[in-house]
Amino acid sequence: MTVVGAVDCGTNSIRLLVARAGDDGRLVDLHREMRVVRLGYGVDATGQFAPESIERTRIALADYVKTMESLGVVKVRMVATSATRDASNRDEFFAMTADLLGCVSDGAIAEVISGDEEARLSFRGAVGELDPATGPFVVTDLGGGSTEVVLGDTDGVHAAYSADIGCVRLTERTLPSDPPTAEEIAAARAFAAERLAEAFSRVPVEPARTWVGVAGTMTTLAALGAGLTEYDSEKIHLSRISLADLDRVCWDLVHMTRADRAALGPMHPGRVDVIGGGSLVTLELARVLAERAGITELVVSEHDILDGIALGILD
Repeated sequence: MTVVGAVDCGTNSIRLLVARAGDDGRLVDLHREMRVVRLGYGVDATGQFAPESIERTRIALADYVKTMESLGVVKVRMVATSATRDASNRDEFFAMTADLLGCVSDGAIAEVISGDEEARLSFRGAVGELDPATGPFVVTDLGGGSTEVVLGDTDGVHAAYSADIGCVRLTERTLPSDPPTAEEIAAARAFAAERLAEAFSRVPVEPARTWVGVAGTMTTLAALGAGLTEYDSEKIHLSRISLADLDRVCWDLVHMTRADRAALGPMHPGRVDVIGGGSLVTLELARVLAERAGITELVVSEHDILDGIALGILD
């Protein structure tokens, strides 16, 4: 069986999936891991990666390479998304990744993918296990620097758009206080609505019957909504949360201090300071999808762009 590695390096985290194809054509996970390295912190303001951010990413990727070698990976694809598209010193990042990835597969390098490809890969990974009868699906991938909105069904993507809004970008621009002030929250909501308006003008979500959310903000919100005392991916994957419960969880997080958020059992330490911003983006997504498509709940998937990358390699 061919074993492949998929690496997704975003604004806030770097993630690894090692998998092979099962007899039914679906992926069989051999290893899945996430680390918060904050590669994109400060890029929105400075236009470049900080040296310490690149070093954190190098350390994590070096460990991932060792894992891939131990599991017999024969081909790897690494994609870099929003922050890397924006950084002026990205060549330093690419040189580092090429040096490490070459240990797994000759010529392997990190690729900066477009927002459109990011959206399509996320969609493929997110809907693979869903009942086709519950489509069309709208998939939202809420990252650190961007949010992808994708409409499609099991036959493929109908429309997609990558908006320049994410939990890190929104927090850095509009939410400096702890906890945020009413004025900061209002400014953040307006900024999120402005950036997502373009996405919803490009992606006609009215036919959607199911909303699927992927990435760390969404999975954390689902865990909190379910009342989990610790993060449990098996319980979270394909779980559902009503928009009423989602609204409650999001507003609670927005008004908490960082210390209060850090004390929540399912909260990853690397999300403590940006989950409030992610919650405000989620609230705007929920508002529009309820108004335009009559959506009443969110389905949360642990499978996302990593799974789309791995499936593409196996193709």
